Amino acid sequence: MECQQLREQVYEANMELKRQGLVLHTWGNASGIDRERGLIAIKPSGVAYADLTPASMVLVDLDNQVVDGTLKPSSDTRTHTLLYREFASIGGVVHTHSTYATAWSQARRELPCYGTTHADYAHGAVPCTAVLTPEACARDYEEETGVQIRDAFAGLDPVAMPMVLVGGHAPFTWGKDVHAAVYHAGVLEEVARMATITEQVNAQAVPLPAHIVDKHYMRKHGPAASYGQG
Repeated sequence: MECQQLREQVYEANMELKRQGLVLHTWGNASGIDRERGLIAIKPSGVAYADLTPASMVLVDLDNQVVDGTLKPSSDTRTHTLLYREFASIGGVVHTHSTYATAWSQARRELPCYGTTHADYAHGAVPCTAVLTPEACARDYEEETGVQIRDAFAGLDPVAMPMVLVGGHAPFTWGKDVHAAVYHAGVLEEVARMATITEQVNAQAVPLPAHIVDKHYMRKHGPAASYGQG
């Protein structure tokens, strides 16, 4: 079977979303890319997690053409492929409707960086896209969702900010591979939950000062990172 290892990785990533409680029913998907071959493995559309296998992952190219697979790819495929085309450094993409991150998306608010847990993984406030216009919806809804994400990242580094809230919709995350994208989906949900509670405790809470955000992000990332065992 073509791209067997990639299919297995993407299957396991989708199952990890379920294990972590980041998806309910069929509300989510994960994909990974083989950059050398320009092929993406992605969850099939509307298939229950209990029924998934590595073989059921669908292979598509960067132009959204099915290369191998007997099932229809995720309905969000065109968003995934646009992100792979626009963000050359990423190797995996995840979309969920996890509760707290989706609530912030529905509120159409960026997610402030209130604390160091957030700053360890995202270098500042998580952006929220604009809501799609009627004209965009009339063109290609999933492709235009990717365009909204791309536009929200003008001037932002998708490596330093591996997550986004789609206004009125739900979150997307990404990473160096599909497993990192799943990890970031879990991080985003937890910091969104923390931010919600922070505002409940103190409605006048303010974001963490930039020098502390910088300190914590750079402590884990970049050439001078000191966290971990090197």
